[in-house]
Amino acid sequence: MIDHPTRDAGFGVYVHWPFCLAKCPYCDFNSHVRGGVDQARFARSYAREIGHVAALVPDRTVTSIFFGGGTPSLMQPETLRAILAAIRKHWAIAPDAEITLEANPTSVEAGRFREFHAAGINRLSLGVQAMNDADLQKLGRMHTASEALAAVTTAASIFSRYSFDLIYARPGQTVAAWKAELGEAIAYAAEHLSLYQLTIEEGTRFHTLHRTGRLTVPDDDAARTLYDATQEVCDAHGLPRYEISNHARSGAESRHNLLYWRYGEYAGIGPGAHGRLVVPQGRVASAAEKRPEAWLDRVEKTGSGQTMDEPLTPAEQGDEFLLMGLRLCEGIDIERHVALAGHRLDGAMIDDLVREGLIARQGTRIAVTRQGFPILNAIIAALASSLSADGLRRGGDNTGRTAADFHHRQGAIVGAIGTETEHAVGPCKPG
Repeated sequence: MIDHPTRDAGFGVYVHWPFCLAKCPYCDFNSHVRGGVDQARFARSYAREIGHVAALVPDRTVTSIFFGGGTPSLMQPETLRAILAAIRKHWAIAPDAEITLEANPTSVEAGRFREFHAAGINRLSLGVQAMNDADLQKLGRMHTASEALAAVTTAASIFSRYSFDLIYARPGQTVAAWKAELGEAIAYAAEHLSLYQLTIEEGTRFHTLHRTGRLTVPDDDAARTLYDATQEVCDAHGLPRYEISNHARSGAESRHNLLYWRYGEYAGIGPGAHGRLVVPQGRVASAAEKRPEAWLDRVEKTGSGQTMDEPLTPAEQGDEFLLMGLRLCEGIDIERHVALAGHRLDGAMIDDLVREGLIARQGTRIAVTRQGFPILNAIIAALASSLSADGLRRGGDNTGRTAADFHHRQGAIVGAIGTETEHAVGPCKPG
């Protein structure tokens, strides 16, 4: 059965804190290591940028706020309070708004959890990543397994809602070991888990090691087996997948994640943050200066750190809607795609994918099946470019566009959202 969410996905605010104590070897997010940070100065600039964006989109009610990074739990509680006060000054915040903070499970940061809660955070997302010390060390993490479990226990005693992340398809990882580790993790996960397949991203330390043969990760077949094992274990424990890499008990899904995947509207605040805003002229894509000091200088001089503010064409909106919405198990309403893109998806292509068991259709909704999720990117590209399974163009509403065109757009979208969800992009370019 395909669920039917409302068309209005809400309005969210993403706040990017770009600083970390160390750069993880697999991470290609906009994160930077600094010896000292003038948090009061940054807090003033966050507040100023919030005011700038609010002038563009006033009269919004904020349904979710997400502090991502980087490592937002390195922020002082006073900095959090100042940013939340600025959001509250310019927009109404819904009484049941979800306000999430990403945190590392070190003992130092766990010691501030109660202060974060008092500052206004009501949901915590912990970057556990692995449940054994050997793999944590390989991943460049600065906490031990025992510290992580202690932090999860502390979070559970303070927050009514919390989640944590694990990375799988790690070097040398077996299916049996992953099943045991996942089972242990679920015993600590009250309502939500984010499970990401390790991928090798250009510009990272892991990329250098992999290119020179000093790092080996599971091949595609092994990674697929680990992915299938993930679904099996989570389903058996009542934590089914609701998005390609996110699992939750019914009603416990990350509302901020859903806002992205349902193609809602959100403001991006901070160095490197991206946004999608609906202004009188239409939907626009925004992006900010990535370098923290350059962003700070730009905000102090102009009121905003944004370096891009571009209207999205109907075709681009249609592509984004497909890329985001088909990650969800609930799928998309193809009539909403028509409203955004100005054309219909190729009905014959949809029929082909249904016959092959890769998507399901119910009324005006389509959703990727369990069989289809491991090749999600190929399914989205086929729908977006109107290519048949053998790569030949069908023609139709998208005449003139190719799969290569879409993959180029897909890379841009993935880059835009990569630091703004509980990580991003699935086993097929993982997520």
